[in-house]
Amino acid sequence: MSLNIVLIEPEIPNNTGNIGRLALGTGSTLHLVKPFGFELTDKRLKRAGLDYWQHLNVIMYENVDEFFDQHKDKKMIFFSATATKNHWEMDFEDDMFLVFGKESVGLPKELLQQNIENNSKIPLYSEHIRSLNLANAVAITIYEGLRQINLK
Repeated sequence: MSLNIVLIEPEIPNNTGNIGRLALGTGSTLHLVKPFGFELTDKRLKRAGLDYWQHLNVIMYENVDEFFDQHKDKKMIFFSATATKNHWEMDFEDDMFLVFGKESVGLPKELLQQNIENNSKIPLYSEHIRSLNLANAVAITIYEGLRQINLK
């Protein structure tokens, strides 16, 4: 049982490090799509991932096209604060790809429109924030996915 966490053009090394640690802890694969807003040697990335980074199953791609060319037949959920379906309404499956955009702007609108049926959000109960921190959003969704898969 495993899921795939996809970060498209991540910008904040601490988030990526924390998500890497989460991926390892949940048996997930981390897919990182360039360009990054930091260097992989950034000490903030390593600090957030602690000494676990060397054990992580991480795959890197030069750009979005390379990622989608390699995984075009896979089932994916695209996360966006603008989606209409909540994350618990999605049907998570083993080996599914959970796709997240960069911290500043999320996923490209064109990508979301092309996959409208597979867009999902985490509901927010305050009008005072636009979205959750990326690492928190990934944690919420990965554990919902694992919960659903374990119930099957």
